[in-house]
Amino acid sequence: MIVGLTGHIATGKSTVARDLARRGAIVIDADQLAREVVRPGSPVLARVVDRFGAVVLSASGELDREALGNIVFRDRAALGDLNDIMHPAIGELASKRLRQAAQRQDIPLVVYDAPLLYEVGADRQVDKVLLVTCDPREQLQRLMARNGYDRTAAQRRIAAQSGLAEKIRKADYVIDNSGSEEELRLQLDRIWQDLVGAS
Repeated sequence: MIVGLTGHIATGKSTVARDLARRGAIVIDADQLAREVVRPGSPVLARVVDRFGAVVLSASGELDREALGNIVFRDRAALGDLNDIMHPAIGELASKRLRQAAQRQDIPLVVYDAPLLYEVGADRQVDKVLLVTCDPREQLQRLMARNGYDRTAAQRRIAAQSGLAEKIRKADYVIDNSGSEEELRLQLDRIWQDLVGAS
């Protein structure tokens, strides 16, 4: 079984992914795939530089994600252009990795960890969707603490993601990660038992 794991920024999706991996799942991380498709010399990186300029490159020729983020999270059109460049390449690589992982008989679950699972239509590649949410105030505080953003920068990144109510309606499982680690683990215990029992 392939489960899509999604959630807005700083809701604890990575924590959930680590827990699922600890339980024996293979986790394919869309953010890691995004790094792979923009390696120096790649055609995707060349397209990003064509669109946004050499300012998004580090001195070593790698993509400077922070510099790029500062551009696209201030400009919805720029963010749309970036998504148009990145997502087809990420989707192609994800499909390949998911097919490979699903063929393995020695693992209980394959997890595709993708923040934009619904936005790019990747929910059609998975059997179930697990959505991680948390209280908006907690989300803001976590993002500011984790990334060192001021309130305005953090709010800008949160505002770039939308449609939470629709995602909650569509998801097969919704985890509220506003509480303690123990509360999160208990929710995951129930979901794991349900998923692995169904796989």
